[in-house]
Amino acid sequence: MDKNITNKKSQLREWVESIIIAAVLAIFLRTFFFQIYKIPTTSMVPTLMPGDKIFVSKLTFGPKIPFTKFRIKGFTKPKAGEVIVFIPPHDRKKAYIKRLIAQGSDTVVLKDGNVYVNGKILVDPRIARNYYYNQGKWAKDAQEIVIPKGKYFFLGDNSISSLDGRFWGFVEESDIVGKAIFIWWPPKRITTIE
Repeated sequence: MDKNITNKKSQLREWVESIIIAAVLAIFLRTFFFQIYKIPTTSMVPTLMPGDKIFVSKLTFGPKIPFTKFRIKGFTKPKAGEVIVFIPPHDRKKAYIKRLIAQGSDTVVLKDGNVYVNGKILVDPRIARNYYYNQGKWAKDAQEIVIPKGKYFFLGDNSISSLDGRFWGFVEESDIVGKAIFIWWPPKRITTIE
């Protein structure tokens, strides 16, 4: 066999192996460590703008084992005020991004644009700066929302145009994807997400 042909086959094989290894590594990193998302709507304005590309850490709360409800232990549990990516109960094909307001056993009331959790007004500036409208099945005026154990309640920062927990209820812990860490694109918007 011609030495040139053998050399070309060897180079082709190296390229194919390199591509396969890179693809497996990318899938592994995306499944267990981080994921990148593009913001499609105005539901989180001013925190996130349509077109922002964000980096989401799966390690923070622990990555989910694919095709199961099991999660590898993370560094921490989700906390109120954090911006989190999750799969909502009403649309299993899309990931949503909203701000965590309360979790299992908490009671939430939206009144006069403010959020009350367990009878106390939230003063966290990330939440208090926004006006929250009484809309949807779960947030009629002064309605008390009791969050079921093991579930989470999310709201969008831009309440007037956010399809959030007020409309579809609560998110299972197993449906949390990860914590939004920072905006990496466009360059003028690079910043950590608060």
